[in-house]
Amino acid sequence: MPDKKHVKYVLTEDQLPRAWYNIVPDLPVPPAPVLHPATRQPVGPDDLAPLFPMALILQEVSTERYIEIPEPVRDIYRQWRPSPLFRARRLEKALDTPARIYYKYEGASPVGSHKPNTAIAQAFYNRQEGIRKIATETGAGQWGSSLAMAGAMFGIEVEVFMVKVSYHQKPYRRSLMETFGAKVHASPTNLTDAGRKILAEDPDSPGSLGIAISEAVEVAAKNPDTKYSLGSVLNHVLLHQTVVGEEALLQMALADDYPDIVIGCAGGGSNMAGLLFPFIREHLTNGRRARFLAVEPMACPSMTKGVYAYDFGDTVQMTPLVKMYTLGHGFVPAGIHAGGLRYHGMAPLVSLLHEQGIIEAVAYHQNPVFEAAVTFTRAEGITPAPESAHAVRAAIDQALEAKAEGKERVILFNLSGHGFFDMASYQAYLNGELEDYEYPIEEVQRAQASLPQIPVVTIG
Repeated sequence: MPDKKHVKYVLTEDQLPRAWYNIVPDLPVPPAPVLHPATRQPVGPDDLAPLFPMALILQEVSTERYIEIPEPVRDIYRQWRPSPLFRARRLEKALDTPARIYYKYEGASPVGSHKPNTAIAQAFYNRQEGIRKIATETGAGQWGSSLAMAGAMFGIEVEVFMVKVSYHQKPYRRSLMETFGAKVHASPTNLTDAGRKILAEDPDSPGSLGIAISEAVEVAAKNPDTKYSLGSVLNHVLLHQTVVGEEALLQMALADDYPDIVIGCAGGGSNMAGLLFPFIREHLTNGRRARFLAVEPMACPSMTKGVYAYDFGDTVQMTPLVKMYTLGHGFVPAGIHAGGLRYHGMAPLVSLLHEQGIIEAVAYHQNPVFEAAVTFTRAEGITPAPESAHAVRAAIDQALEAKAEGKERVILFNLSGHGFFDMASYQAYLNGELEDYEYPIEEVQRAQASLPQIPVVTIG
């Protein structure tokens, strides 16, 4: 029986992982190739070189199970890693559940989320290649502030295209990015061809991650001194986040426990993959069985309403084509407060695992999500980011289900960030001003009608 005393499980600096875990060698089937947007043939490293440094390109296509974390990256990680794992005993008591609830808390990073795990790594590899400027996009601002911090640490200029609705909803995230020295624009802008095209079609466009990606990619593609950086979706981004799950495995061992279900909120897939992938490795290769649950917003339901198909990662079709669960690259979601979960597609590796039935998916409206976040805050004393609150909602539902069944259940979820920059969202909920929005299936089908038609892909 797990110990009944401890609430917090902390690793020493010596236990900070020395390698990231690459799930590709352990997948039940190989991932589909990434395709060139013009030729529709598999891309090679040279095709990606205008956007990424070669070290990240090699990680993107790597089939090595483990990739060593460079010591300069580990040195910065040590400022907040290993991050704590908590047993949510006060939440368990509030719910009167026999379930044991654990959460990995990534809000202890300097900017309050999991995003620096990859921002630091990406800035390091860019600086190693001599890059002095990076263009990127951000939704809620978690990624933008993380890359802005990393840029300051490595002497790299950072330009951020922030989704317009979040730019206005979350002004202090913008202020944080600018404090680190980044330039921040409300996307769509008049600074790029992509932005001007969108504004010509819809002058009041609220923006989307797909649009912001188009603008950032364009800046990188047109300027030889600039690279592009993405905070989710791509293989190398998910790779860097696995430091979370590797630590959590050690911490669950300290607790003398092991999860029956592992949960993460899902926008592009990075925080969820970071926690889940090492546990999926144990599930697939070592017989340590568990369920894996991705939680997304009803307003942007890429896995629960999307299709598994090739699609562009951006709105104006500049990026390579990847096979993923998608709502269509033209999809523009409602301005819900979980700005980091408003992307039209899901990471290809996560999508493949969902297609194979290894990862389950569920979607929630934002009012029950905030209800769960308030319950968690009052019990545990940490206010979750609206994105992370989706995982809290699912964890509470699993605990209540265990209570109804009168059975023990071990639940682990990723509390991927705090909500201290999101209190306007909480005030709106407390005032009864939040509206639930379910994207009409007709609109989803309309967006998906523009999916590219891909012939049989040949390799070699």
